[in-house]
Amino acid sequence: MTSSEFTPEVRKQLLNKQYGLAGRHSAVQICSWTRKSLRGKGSCYKQKFYGVETYKCCQMSPSAAWCQQSCIFCWRPMEWMQKSFSLKEEADSPEQIIDACVASRKKLLSGIGGAHDVDRPLFQKSFSEFPSHWAISLSGEPTLYPLLPELVRELRSRKEVKTIFVVSNGQEPSMIKKLEGTGLTNLYISVDAPTPALFKKINRSIYPNGWSRLKRSLSLLKDMDCNTVIRFTVIKGVNDLPAMLPQYAELFESAAPTYIEVKAYMFLGYSRLRLKEENMPSHEYVKEFSKSLLKFMPSYKYKDECADSRIVLLKGKLPTNNHYIRYPRT
Repeated sequence: MTSSEFTPEVRKQLLNKQYGLAGRHSAVQICSWTRKSLRGKGSCYKQKFYGVETYKCCQMSPSAAWCQQSCIFCWRPMEWMQKSFSLKEEADSPEQIIDACVASRKKLLSGIGGAHDVDRPLFQKSFSEFPSHWAISLSGEPTLYPLLPELVRELRSRKEVKTIFVVSNGQEPSMIKKLEGTGLTNLYISVDAPTPALFKKINRSIYPNGWSRLKRSLSLLKDMDCNTVIRFTVIKGVNDLPAMLPQYAELFESAAPTYIEVKAYMFLGYSRLRLKEENMPSHEYVKEFSKSLLKFMPSYKYKDECADSRIVLLKGKLPTNNHYIRYPRT
């Protein structure tokens, strides 16, 4: 068994949690918002903020059981995640992963088609058409997949694909740099602490220089040729103290991302083993926290919000070096 292949136990765990396996180290899943959208019961905040098509989303990961961090707020089963990924020659190709993801996604969707309240025409489009949005963020850390730039380029070559998002913990800045020029739509870097000490407590990187790696990734955002996003998960009583506001502001302003998403920690899954329900802030709390943060950030303004997801979107006021890729709202 190589380090780029699911172990039998991990395969069993993923299948039990309704993941679709896509090769030796990739996986796909139908998220709750896709399920809701096919029943006419709402759509993901990404549709409201960025115009992606919720019902045609493929949420996947090319390294579904590998991550260099053990974040205390992660609802995914990081307790059994492996911490290293093997060499390039042992990894599945982008073409293999994409084809396997599409096939596994169809298999997972087929179970929704029989629901009595499903929107039949919408379901048929979701099932039969190639996914127009690819969220490379499902589980694990995608930048550990050594062919990630090639994966994004291959997706961009498919005429049906409109948007491609990559969500990263920023621990592999050399791979972040390689994503420039690939046709990526949104690059996310998760930032959940304003200082090295709190980063060590919350994110628990395997790297002794994990904080420096994150700072290096943030320094690259200004030169990326796509929309850049800092995702900030607010954990009530842990990383939201008033004294931290100017520290976050300095960190965010220096990175100058296109957008900042301020999102509530959700008391779900395995995170319940590490945090308490009172650590989950309400939407109003997140909104007020965002307003307080903006007082220290003259370059940003309130842009939008989605109460169902307890998230607020902040946008830079001034143009940066980013070449924004825009798509019409659905």
